[in-house]
Amino acid sequence: MLRSFLFTALIAFVFFIVQYFGYVQFVHPLWTVILLFQLSLSFLMHRLVELGNQGGGEKFIPFYMAFTVARLILSVAFVGFFIYRGVADKRIFILDFLVLYIFYTAFEIYGLSSNLRRDLKNRH
Repeated sequence: MLRSFLFTALIAFVFFIVQYFGYVQFVHPLWTVILLFQLSLSFLMHRLVELGNQGGGEKFIPFYMAFTVARLILSVAFVGFFIYRGVADKRIFILDFLVLYIFYTAFEIYGLSSNLRRDLKNRH
């Protein structure tokens, strides 16, 4: 979970740098809300993976697949809520959301694959 917080801090730093150098047209004012939403999804994934790994890891795949579906549904609901509420700069909002969605998904896949490789090495 510490890696998720560090990754979030790194992304927040990148957003601050982008804003500092004047590229505000690429950053939506609600980027912190999007970032916190992605961090909360990452925390949820971490907890579900821990639950799935208990008891020999037989429940890992169903838990991970359930999380993937839940992440997709929650993400659509999150974006839909803000679009329905009339968020300004809809295109930038959606673009920032998709970029963070892709970064967090790649980060979690990398983290899971590195953990799985380590677990496989320990079994042999």
